[in-house]
Amino acid sequence: HTPKIGARGAEGGANLFKLSYFHKPAVLAQSPQFYKQMMVGVFDRVFETGPVFRAEKHNTKRHLNEYTSLDFEMGYINGFEDIMEMETGFLQYAVELLKKDYAHELSILKVELPKVDKIPAVRFDKAKELVAEKYKRKIRNPYDLEPEEEALIGRYFKEEYDADFVFVTHYPSKKRPFYAMDDPSDEKFTLSFDLLFKGLEVTTGGQRIHDYQMLKDKIAARGMDEEGMEQYLDTFKHGMPSHGGLGIGLERLTMQILGEENVRETCLFPRDMNRLEP
Repeated sequence: HTPKIGARGAEGGANLFKLSYFHKPAVLAQSPQFYKQMMVGVFDRVFETGPVFRAEKHNTKRHLNEYTSLDFEMGYINGFEDIMEMETGFLQYAVELLKKDYAHELSILKVELPKVDKIPAVRFDKAKELVAEKYKRKIRNPYDLEPEEEALIGRYFKEEYDADFVFVTHYPSKKRPFYAMDDPSDEKFTLSFDLLFKGLEVTTGGQRIHDYQMLKDKIAARGMDEEGMEQYLDTFKHGMPSHGGLGIGLERLTMQILGEENVRETCLFPRDMNRLEP
């Protein structure tokens, strides 16, 4: 279990809850990213189920400001595809477990479990083109997926491949954190992915930079400050295995399995922009 109070955020950006920690500035953890990368150099495979905090001013059906993340990191990978395979295996295991141990509850809720035998994958830029062409939708943002595009990609792969899940790979570098490994064949893109489940992003993952100098260079190229990251960076000085990992939003995954309209329905005491109690 990694600490949820830290000196700085792992993801950067402005979506941090800041607090005073015995008269010192501190933040609530956006993710266990730095810790799990440090630990993968020791244990090869690391996982955590825990809360993460995002100070995003979103008031939507898909956002919570505190949610449960299923995180893992694994070393000695051959590519980010290994991470996708591991997640596919986890989802297959989870669906079988639900079938076996929770058939009664599933029948009460009239839940039809998703297909997880094989999950297709498509490049980010290709996915945008496919839905723009099929659904006559103009590509407005070349660097990110809009919620409507996610929904259309989900619809496309359901119609064309009867798939409930789809991996969207090679996200643009400018939309990924500094530790994401750039694609050596085109550094505008990363060796990373999102997993869409019925048109909603439920996972972000990919390969990380494991080379010390490459990591420092990327931080510098982004105009970022290394302050607060010294111990994280120190672990890379001694050699790290090629590694990658992901985080799954548990409430979103549950929401899509149950067919709920709002993520608040899958959280016992949801925290959103306006809700601090009960």
